[in-house]
Amino acid sequence: MSEIRVTVDEKKKELTIVAPLLEPKPSKSGKSLTIASTFGNLQSEATFKGKRVTVGLNAYVKNI
Repeated sequence: MSEIRVTVDEKKKELTIVAPLLEPKPSKSGKSLTIASTFGNLQSEATFKGKRVTVGLNAYVKNI
């Protein structure tokens, strides 16, 4: 599986997160399908004002 990549451009004031798409997996409630996740908080190598950036990501679609 590809790694999640986080970049910070302080001049442009942009945070970019690149995450691999997963095979859709139902949430516990079954109302949504997770398609990308960090599976909790992830401390990245990216820095903002000299401090490492931590990211928590969940991307999903409705399970209709």
